[in-house]
Formats: sequence, structure tokens, C-alpha cells
Amino acid sequence: MNVTKKKKRGNLSEIFRRLKKNRLAMFGLAIVVVLLITAIFADVIAPYGYAKQHLRDAFQAPNGKYVFGTDEFGRDIFSRIVYGSRISLQVGFIAVGIAVVIGGFLGAVSGFYGGRVDNAIMRSMDILLSIPQILLAIAIAASLGPGLFNLMIAVGISSIPSYARIVRGSVLSIRNQEYVEAAKAMGSGDIRIIMKHILPNCMAPIIVQATLGVAFAILTAAGLSFIGLGIQPPVPEWGAMLSGGRGYIRDYPYMTLFPGLAIMITILALNFLGDGLRDALDPKLKR
Repeated sequence: MNVTKKKKRGNLSEIFRRLKKNRLAMFGLAIVVVLLITAIFADVIAPYGYAKQHLRDAFQAPNGKYVFGTDEFGRDIFSRIVYGSRISLQVGFIAVGIAVVIGGFLGAVSGFYGGRVDNAIMRSMDILLSIPQILLAIAIAASLGPGLFNLMIAVGISSIPSYARIVRGSVLSIRNQEYVEAAKAMGSGDIRIIMKHILPNCMAPIIVQATLGVAFAILTAAGLSFIGLGIQPPVPEWGAMLSGGRGYIRDYPYMTLFPGLAIMITILALNFLGDGLRDALDPKLKR
């Protein structure tokens, strides 16, 4: 038992050592940590409530009182971006969680059993993959209606096929390994074998895809909110803030500049981190 724990700790330390060599990945990790802290302590960091209006201070350019300026209702843009980080990260993580659980299970069952089961599941995934992911998310969100819960479901369901294919490929490569055959010989059930022996050995590609998937989920959620199918006012969401400020972009460009920068920096950081994790978790790239 102690040997197993030490081995796991050794593997984790080796992965983190390789990750530290990638400066872009560490930069992305630092940004993600800052975003998480911002989302958790939004009530402390934000100087004003996200819905608090100061009508006399509407359309204020960035200044000492309002760091990022104010919108048409006099709401502090900095405070709304801070609270918006909580919404965006919540959508990103929960949507990816939905996709990982459902897609991972379907992929594991498909790869483990093969045959007709594999054919039925993968052809269903192919049908979903034939539809552009953003269009599928728009269709689901339009049918369910706007709102935070429906937005997470729409983004999560649209991401299921990619996780199913990744897990299926990993399961196909390890389902005939000696430890899996030994578990079968000892009488372990199929579900136990999948959950205890197969899925833990598929975690590396899942973690990488999930990291990149959070970035795509945040971007998709922002796009859906931009066209009115996501978070509804006055709840702050970066895409909805972009949509609200586009009518004033000529005279008050800061209303769209700062939410756009928040989206860009978050997506960039998550992509840097995902690429770094992919290299760190790939044993072929050990140096």
C-alpha cells in the first residue's frame, strides 16, 4: 500500500517537474489560479455589486473611482467582470464535467464491449459530430430556453462526442493488457473492471481534453450569451457584456474591450495549460 502511494507521488512530482519546464504552461496555470481566486472571493474583490446602478455616473471612462469605467446604467464594469469570472468558470467546469461523465462512460462501454454495442454508440456519436459543435449548442440552448442551468446542459451535451471518442480510443489500446485479463480471471465484473482498472489508465488524455474543453466551454457560453441564448441580464456574463456594449462601441469602446480581454486571456491561459499538460503527461516526451 505504501509502495503504491509512493509511486503515485513520484509520478505526480515527475509530471509537475516536466510541467514547470514549460514557461507558457506555468503562465497559464498562474492565470487560472488567479481566476479561481477571483471567482471565489468576488464579493471581497469587487468594489460594487454587479447590479448596483449609479445612473449619474453612466458612461464613465476608466478613472480612479471606476477602474474599467461604467456602462449605460452606471454599473461598474470591473465589478461585473469579477463576478462574471464566477459565472464563466462555473459554466466551463460543470459543462465539461457533464461531458466527461457521459462521454467517458459511453466511450468506455463502447471500447470495452466492441461489436454491435461499439457500432451503435459510435454511429450515434458520428451523427452528433457531423453537426458543428457551436450549432449543436445553439440548437439545444434554443430548445431549452435561456438560463444558467440550460446553458451548462447545452454546452455539456454538445461536447460529449469528443470525450466518447477519446476514451474509446484509450480503452481499445489497454483492454487486452495483462492486468485487465487478470481482473477478468479473478471474477471481477465488467463495471468494476471499467471503473477500477481501465478508466484510471485513461486519465491522461481525459485531463488534457478537459482542460482544453473548459476553454471551449467558456467561449461557447460567451457566444450563446452574446446572441441572447445564455445568461440573462442583470447577471454578469462576459459574452452578455460584450453584447450589451456593442451598440456603444464607437463612443465607449471600453465597454467591450475589457470583457473581450477577460475572455481572451482566460482562453489563452487554459490553452497554454492544456498544451503543457499534454506534453507533461506524454511519457514519450520525457527528457
